[in-house]
Amino acid sequence: MTIAFLNGDYLPLEEARISPLDRGFLFGDGIYEVIPVHGGRPIGFSLHYNRMCEGLSAVEIDLDWSLEQWREVCSKLVDENGAGNLAIYLQVSRGADTKRHHAYPVGVTPTVFGFASPLTISSEIKPLKISSAEDMRWRRCNIKSTALLGNIIHFQKGQAEGRDETLLFNGAGEITEGSASNAFIIKNGVVATPPLDNQVLPGVTRLMLLDMLRKDGSAQVEERLVTMQEARAAHEIWLTSSSKDVAPVVELDGKPVGDGQPGPVWETAQRIFAEKKFDY
Repeated sequence: MTIAFLNGDYLPLEEARISPLDRGFLFGDGIYEVIPVHGGRPIGFSLHYNRMCEGLSAVEIDLDWSLEQWREVCSKLVDENGAGNLAIYLQVSRGADTKRHHAYPVGVTPTVFGFASPLTISSEIKPLKISSAEDMRWRRCNIKSTALLGNIIHFQKGQAEGRDETLLFNGAGEITEGSASNAFIIKNGVVATPPLDNQVLPGVTRLMLLDMLRKDGSAQVEERLVTMQEARAAHEIWLTSSSKDVAPVVELDGKPVGDGQPGPVWETAQRIFAEKKFDY
């Protein structure tokens, strides 16, 4: 039985209830985070907290919770749900109003929700086969909003094609990100990833990996515009997320990436990430 958190209470997930007038339900008016927990230990907790605060501020949801308050909730969810490998989902919506109206309501209390789900961690990384598509989402993808329909449509299209993910590019042919991940392109040992802007979610795993690679110094790292033309000629492609860690891509639009196998730069990056992931 999964134990969830809802507005101060811990209760079985199936008993958690919100109002049908909650703006998270009506409008996707909320912010969320997913924190990976490996062996009972959270990864990048303070970085997820910082991004949550930035997202809440960007959409003007007033929830003055400290790092320690969030840590207490997450620790309790881990304790109540097995303290193994988990994904802790945290969501804050603007709350429930007395009517449906587009403008932000005044005087409503945010709805705070969290729950834990099993996270499969394999000793063998699954190489990914992905497709590409022009990015048709909204222009504030840097906000980790619960309004994910655009991402879902892109992800589902890839799934329908038998692919693991969809790599997105803008009207100029520049890569933005995956539908549920950040993207890295490797050519001649140089690691490149799109710079952060309104088109790209500031992924926590992305941030951690960039910091690790720069400190290690084993590969040149660039944050710059990356084109689909470069992706199609890349020796390696990686996708990063809280659930994927650093995942190698071996096929793009039905054609092999490099020699069609996870590459040597990825092997180094994956080793470094595995060694340092609890340092953040």
